[in-house]
Amino acid sequence: MMKLNLFIAGFLLVWSSLGLAADPELRMLSEHPVDGMRGGNLSGLAKCGEQLWTVSDRDDDRIYRLDTQDKVWKAEAVLINVPPVPEDPGRTLAMKTHSFFRSLAGNGALDFEGITCDASQNRYILSETYSAILKISPTGKSSWLRVSPQMLTMARENGLLVHANALFEGLVITGFLDTEIWLAAERQKRGLVKIERLYFPPFNVVWNCFSVCVVMTEEGLAPQPPQFPDPKWVDKDFSDIALFNNKLFLLDRNAFKICRHEMLTGKQERCWSFAADALIASRQYSARHGMTEALLVDAQGAWIGVDNNFATRADGESRPIVWRFSAPEGGWSQ
Repeated sequence: MMKLNLFIAGFLLVWSSLGLAADPELRMLSEHPVDGMRGGNLSGLAKCGEQLWTVSDRDDDRIYRLDTQDKVWKAEAVLINVPPVPEDPGRTLAMKTHSFFRSLAGNGALDFEGITCDASQNRYILSETYSAILKISPTGKSSWLRVSPQMLTMARENGLLVHANALFEGLVITGFLDTEIWLAAERQKRGLVKIERLYFPPFNVVWNCFSVCVVMTEEGLAPQPPQFPDPKWVDKDFSDIALFNNKLFLLDRNAFKICRHEMLTGKQERCWSFAADALIASRQYSARHGMTEALLVDAQGAWIGVDNNFATRADGESRPIVWRFSAPEGGWSQ
C-alpha cells in the first residue's frame, strides 16, 4: 500500500508540473478562528442579509450568529426549540445505532450539517441524522418542513443515503420566491437532490419532487491533491452547497476544490482548487481526509469553513476556522 501511495503522490506531482488538467488555485485572503461554539465542529455557513450564521453538528439546541468584526470571530449562541423530528421509515439499523451513540456521547443526535436562508430571513437547518429540514422564522419559531417520503425513496433507489453518517451534508434554497431546495448527498454515492414547494388545499404545503428528485449521482474514488501529506485515492464526496449567479457550487472536500455545476442536470462545469494555501504545513491536521464542511460564494470570493472535529492543527490552533478566498481571476462565470 505504501508503494502504491508513493506512486500516486509521484504521479500527481508530475501531472501537476506538466500543467495537465490542473484546476486554477484560489488565493487565501484571510483566516478567522471562531470562538464561542460550545460543541466546536462548524458545519455550515449562511448569510441572511449582512449577518453570517453557522451551525455545529454537536449542538442540537442552538445555532450561532457570527460577529465578524475582528480577526477572531465570536459565535453568539441563539437557542432554538426543536419540535419532535418526523421519523424516516427508511433509516437503517446502522443509522439508528449511529445516532443513538451520538446522543449518548452528547454529540448532537440531530447532526446539523447545513444552514441556508431565504429572502424573508427564515433559516433552514439540515439534520443529517433524519434527512430532515428545520425552518426557523426571524421570530424564532421553528418547525420541520413537510417533505414527501417520495424524495427519500427516490434518493435511495438511486444509491444515495444508504450509509450511516454519509447522508445529506448541505442545502441551499433557490428559485423564484424561494420555491426550491437543493440538497447535497455526501458520498458512496454522492449527488444532488432537488425538492420543490407545492401547495395543496386548504393551505397545506409539502416539499416534493415536481419532475425529478435526483438530479445527478456520482461514485468512485479520486486522488487527494499533491499538497496533501501522503496523498491517496479516497471516496468522492460533497460537504456543502452554495448558490451564486444561478449556478450551484459544491464543496468537494477530499479534493480541496470548489466546483461549479449547472442547475438543469447538475453537470460539473468548472473547478477551482484551494489546496495550495489550505495545505501549507502550519494548517495541516493529522486527519487523513479533508475537513472543510461549509461554503458560501459571492462576487468577491468564497468563505470556506473547517470542521476541525476537536483536532489541533500543526500550529496549535484547535478552534473551528473560516477561510476567505478571493474570486478567481475573471470571476466565477468564466
